[in-house]
Amino acid sequence: MMDAISRAGERGCSGGRSAFLRLLCSLCMAAALFQLGACTTLAPPRPYTTEAEARAARGEPARRWANDDGTTTLEYPTQPNGDTCLMVQVDQGGIVLRQWDALAPENLARVERGLDKEQVSRLLGSHRSEQRFRNSGEEVWDWNIRNDGPGIATLFNVHFIDGKVVRTSQTYVFPREGAVHGAWGGYYGYPWGWGVGWGYPRPFHPYPFGHPFFW
Repeated sequence: MMDAISRAGERGCSGGRSAFLRLLCSLCMAAALFQLGACTTLAPPRPYTTEAEARAARGEPARRWANDDGTTTLEYPTQPNGDTCLMVQVDQGGIVLRQWDALAPENLARVERGLDKEQVSRLLGSHRSEQRFRNSGEEVWDWNIRNDGPGIATLFNVHFIDGKVVRTSQTYVFPREGAVHGAWGGYYGYPWGWGVGWGYPRPFHPYPFGHPFFW
């Protein structure tokens, strides 16, 4: 009888180990599928060979930029919620010469003092929102970019005075919580200190109810 109990116990332990191993394998497979899905989502768009192919895949571009060399750049922005802007340069015959993400870090670094608004738009694509600061005389455009900070989003800001770039900055967006602030949202350091707004990702409103709270 003791042998029977021992064998039953061994079968129970073996069954428990098998169930645990099956569960562990299932979790590993789920994690692998999640990683694969994430890679698929974040993968850059495949290279296009013709303008017709790009338009078939992406639709009509938001803007078409005529270049001095006779080529055309098609702009596919994803603002205000997205963090990429696909640019596709084609020749006069509709053949794709190159394509790139206008909001990639190396392209953001090309914004420099003295550029005008059209040059910045051609470089980065359509911006997310804009606002004016009377005390500094600045007009600030922002773009939602890949988040590398502690908040829920990262904004790249370009500051203009008299239509020319004077500097750039970066803002980390934090959620506002609680019964009072939860519905309104706000930005920390956008570009100086707290501001009350309509909440991310909709554009920041500098004068809610007509009152300059953060001036």
